[in-house]
This record gives sequence, C-alpha cells and structure tokens, in this order.
Amino acid sequence: MQLRYHENAFTGLEAAIVLIAFVVVAAVFSYVVLGAGFFTTQKTQETVYKSVEQSTSNILIKGSVYGFADGTNLPIKTVNMTLGVAPGAPAVDLTKMKIVYSNATVQPQTLTYVAGSTLPTANSTFSASANSISGDDQVTISVPISAGGAPPNTDLTIELRPPGGGAPIPLMKTIPSYTTIVNILR
Repeated sequence: MQLRYHENAFTGLEAAIVLIAFVVVAAVFSYVVLGAGFFTTQKTQETVYKSVEQSTSNILIKGSVYGFADGTNLPIKTVNMTLGVAPGAPAVDLTKMKIVYSNATVQPQTLTYVAGSTLPTANSTFSASANSISGDDQVTISVPISAGGAPPNTDLTIELRPPGGGAPIPLMKTIPSYTTIVNILR
C-alpha cells in the first residue's frame, strides 16, 4: 500500500484563516468609517445649532420707543426704549452690544455701552439701566442723537446689534411733526 500526501485539508485551513482575516479587517474598517460618520454628524449638528443661535435674535423691544426733546417743537436729543429677551432665551450681555444710529443728515454712527449711568455721556455711547437682560427682566436703554438732535418730521434708523453675531434688529422711526418734551416715535 502506498501512502499519498494530500494537501486538501491544509488548503481548507488556509482559506479559513484568510476568511477570518478578511472579516476582522472589514470589522475594523467599518468601525472606523462609522466613527468618522458619527463625528461628522455631531460637528454638523453643532454647526446648525450655532447658526440658528446666531441668526435669531433674542432681544425684543417692549412697548413704545420714546424721543425726548428740551422743549416744544425742538429737536429730539435722546431716544429711549425698553428691551427684554424672548421666553426661554439665554441672557444678553448689553456691555458687548453695539447700536448704529443714522438719519438723513447723520451718517451711520456706532455707539458702545457705557456703564454706571442711565444717561448717555457722549455721542459715541449709549447707556442702560442694567448690564444684561435675562428671563422676565426689562432694561431701558438711552441712545443720544448726535449733531444737535433730530428735528421734527425726520426719519431715523436705530439698529441694535446683539453680542455674538446675532441678527441685528433695525428700528425705523419717524419723529412727529410737532414735538414736546416726551414723544412716542412711530
């Protein structure tokens, strides 16, 4: 009887090892791809939330906008308004807010916050009754009108620019044809 050497069993074992190696490599590769996909999804979600936060404004104007003059039929020297935040919105830091004022005779002028006063101290600043707005709080801000004030029948624009790149809030108001010491701007 003659013994023959067969490699059939050895070839099956090699094939099983190669198959297991392919399965392990495929599992590792799929884990890496899934991890990268989850990371990308998370970053995309963060970007969407941040853009929605920046594009929406949390600041609301509560009530009327008032213009103050030194007497009857004189230019408006100061504009006051009451601000609040939307329900559930985070607090807004007024110390970082900017206000841009302009009218037909005054080029756009950027105003910054001045602390510790309810009256503006210069034509390049505005003041507020508090440093921030949160919850149900309301804060009154006072905006000076430069170049001697805005005379009756003048259109003016005040743009509130919240901190953090939120959407600006434009206010276009008209000073009445006859002014008194306190005027509601429409």
